[in-house]
Amino acid sequence: MILRAPIFLALLFVSATALAQFPTRAISIIVPIPPGGAPDIAARVLGQKLSESLGQPVVVENRAGANGNIANELVAKAQPDGYTLGLLADSQIAINPHLYRKMPLDTLRDLVPVHTVASNQFVLAVNAQLPVNNFKEFIELAKKSNPPLAYASGGNGSQHHLTMEMLKQRAGINLLHVPYKGGAPASTAAVSGEVAAMWAGSSNAPQIKAGRLKALAVSGGKRSAQYPELPTISEFYPGFENSIWLGLFGPAGIPEPVLLKLRTEIRRALEQPDVKQKMNSAGGLEPYVTTAEEFQAIIQRDYAKYAKVVKDVGIKLD
Repeated sequence: MILRAPIFLALLFVSATALAQFPTRAISIIVPIPPGGAPDIAARVLGQKLSESLGQPVVVENRAGANGNIANELVAKAQPDGYTLGLLADSQIAINPHLYRKMPLDTLRDLVPVHTVASNQFVLAVNAQLPVNNFKEFIELAKKSNPPLAYASGGNGSQHHLTMEMLKQRAGINLLHVPYKGGAPASTAAVSGEVAAMWAGSSNAPQIKAGRLKALAVSGGKRSAQYPELPTISEFYPGFENSIWLGLFGPAGIPEPVLLKLRTEIRRALEQPDVKQKMNSAGGLEPYVTTAEEFQAIIQRDYAKYAKVVKDVGIKLD
């Protein structure tokens, strides 16, 4: 044992030195969608800043499929050394576990929250020809429509779907859900009049600006910088909020010194004005800065919220 002690101490020294020097090679950020969407934009804007501050390349890898579960699993099964991270949305972390009968991982146990990255909110948008001019009129029309008004979503169990189901419960209205394979065809349906309404994302801003969709309200806890004239749903139904967040996650077990360094550099990057400008202009996103404890609380809150909504709606996917 005496002879092995120097070797053990040397290994400890090497390990501590490696942690202190992190990173010494490229970092990968896995994104659960193809290039061009909001998470991809956020990952590339943040990745560029981290590369500059950390002195190592930050590579974005797009691994779409299974509503984000492919990316979730790749991150969870990576070496817990801080070199593989995932830019994941609340839907992958807090909705999928309740939506799918079988999950390839436990998102609360197998992933560690590194830092919040960006937030956004939905816009309640209706077909331009629908005879309503504000949110109150939309609710009144929905209450008296028979058959019920139809609304589009990006798919069963999507945030668009669950947000509208939450509104139906609070407002006491009946709407017909028409799921599409993604946000783009859902938007096309709302613009054409195939459906009356949808919860629109930042990519629908051109249709709203051109008058092809009428924007009535936003889903977040405060008014949107992009649409300051629109009321929040909570102005009519106190406590209603369903914002979207994106965060960086890693495999469980990343050493605390590495997590601390990543969190420090991510926070510094998100607080830079040019990051805010790029996220705003490219994806309508707002940099989202929280503490590690606040991020954990947000995850727990949304995990419980979506568990109830999914159960109430009665959705289960294979």
